[in-house]
Amino acid sequence: MKDRVEITTLDNGFRIVSERMPGLASASIGVWVSAGGRHERVEQNGIAHFLEHMAFKGTKRRNALEIAEAIENVGGFINAYTSREMTAYYVRVLENDVPLAFDVISDIVLNSVFDPRELEIERGVILQEIGQTLDTPDDIVFDWLQEVAYPDQPIGRSILGPAERVQNFSRADLQGFVGEHYGPEQMVLAAAGAVDHDALVRAAEATFGHLPRQVQKPALVAQFKGGEYRQSKDLEQAHFTLALETVGYRDDDIYTAQIYASALGGGMSSRLFQEIREKRGLCYSIYASAGGFVDTGLLTIYAGTSGGDLAGLAELTIDEIKRSAKDMTLAEVDRARAQLKAGMLMGLESPSSRCERLARMVGIWNRVPTLDEVVAKVDAVTLEKVAAFADGLQQGGAPAVALYGPVDDAPSHGELSDRLAA
Repeated sequence: MKDRVEITTLDNGFRIVSERMPGLASASIGVWVSAGGRHERVEQNGIAHFLEHMAFKGTKRRNALEIAEAIENVGGFINAYTSREMTAYYVRVLENDVPLAFDVISDIVLNSVFDPRELEIERGVILQEIGQTLDTPDDIVFDWLQEVAYPDQPIGRSILGPAERVQNFSRADLQGFVGEHYGPEQMVLAAAGAVDHDALVRAAEATFGHLPRQVQKPALVAQFKGGEYRQSKDLEQAHFTLALETVGYRDDDIYTAQIYASALGGGMSSRLFQEIREKRGLCYSIYASAGGFVDTGLLTIYAGTSGGDLAGLAELTIDEIKRSAKDMTLAEVDRARAQLKAGMLMGLESPSSRCERLARMVGIWNRVPTLDEVVAKVDAVTLEKVAAFADGLQQGGAPAVALYGPVDDAPSHGELSDRLAA
């Protein structure tokens, strides 16, 4: 059995990627579809997520219980998720059950019936999920931040969608979205662990090979705007989020962004944690992260604090961004680099993580960069690049800010923008 990444593309554009991981008795397998929140029209907002839920509610061959039992009877795990750029359906099973896992996953992707009775039940479930998110401040504040960063754009809308949209989706709406976005060229079958690539290709050819090619309308290009959303509410903590535009994941500077974010707020040794929590005690939780989309990216900072400490925390956060462009040290960059590499490599010891990486890389590049290639790009990030990146954040324009809780005394968006630019 070969121990390397293998990729096969069927005549209709459907792609299969796998990686055999010696010594494992299990495998992760799934289908990733390039259809998420940013592919929705405004009247469809939330339908990609609704569709993901309905995939588990019955097919032409299995009802909802039979779908769950098929995997759980062999000790496996089945799940799915929807993001702004993709929807994923995946299973973890033992080696001998990989054919079963493929059969179930392909069945729910291709043969969901969207039974009207089940649709009404699941509509209620999703409305409960929306309600739960609205009751979770450190969840909903990120939806508001995304909307402020990219206003009136699909990429800025909530993945769950507004309740009023979800209440009106019909079976025909779901079928229409599948028809628009679930073509073979938009799908990747990925598997990692105890898998046989040739067997997967034969199964995919028999199951997906008949699908006709179809053209997917490209998503609208994202345009970062910045701005502010604040909602005052009587909560114990004020939830503060700030975002600045960075690069998309096809840009090699994504590694600079990730190293910078780690140095700024990625752990207990980071600048924000040390200055704002450890030295001043202004919060319990504060962190920064850098994430990318195909055409844009965000450096995001989150903190939870008291209403009385919010103004000081927000101003110190801006000051740390500015200071980092002037006095970031090689030791900080090297520590952040080590954290990035370790996190990446440790994560890939799991077949589920490796499977997802395979799918994402094929979706982005139509190939899977070797780990040595990625590590080389991480190692190529210099102190000078990080400092230039930090300076670019300061010069890049007004941030996006979202605040929730006792936030009346927070600095205005204009005050924070002026402080950043000064």
